[in-house]
Amino acid sequence: MFTGIIQTIGQIESASAAADDIKLNISCAALGLQEVNIGDSIAVNGVCLTVVKLSDSHFEAHVSRETLSVTAGLNGPQAVNLEKALRLSDRLGGHLVSGHVDGVGEVVFFEALGDCWRLDVRAPHAISKYIAVKGSICVNGVSLTVNTITADVFSINLIPHTLENTTLKYLVAGSRVNLEVDQIARYVERMTEWKAESA
Repeated sequence: MFTGIIQTIGQIESASAAADDIKLNISCAALGLQEVNIGDSIAVNGVCLTVVKLSDSHFEAHVSRETLSVTAGLNGPQAVNLEKALRLSDRLGGHLVSGHVDGVGEVVFFEALGDCWRLDVRAPHAISKYIAVKGSICVNGVSLTVNTITADVFSINLIPHTLENTTLKYLVAGSRVNLEVDQIARYVERMTEWKAESA
């Protein structure tokens, strides 16, 4: 589990083929890998990946073809948002995030509004029903609050701190982003379905 509070920006230095999968070599000296072990999870742009190789400033992750098919931004060198897995003693500053991407969205608007920036993202229609005004959503691993929704497009206000400390500052119209909806919405839906099925 994660919180959506980005701990540092890392860099995918290489993506090498591994049959139909790929292996990522990620530079992340500022993340602090002293307490990370082989087999631990790290969220990379919102995608939960397993550490398979480790050094003082880098880790390697194996990304399956399935994961590549349902996510964006893991197939080549680029800056990425990083977060180590949540410990039970940690503060939950964002919201509960699993690192299992629900869909890939598309940026349709990203411009400055005073000191802040407005980010509009078109979500896949299948997950739009889980996105609520003032609810939480994870965009490329960043826990954010939804301001407005129009059809499948939701709008977010980004403060300077978020832009400075995440890769969201590099987004442009047309960028593809990993989206994870709030888990509570999914559980509510399932409980409602179960109640209807049991009636």
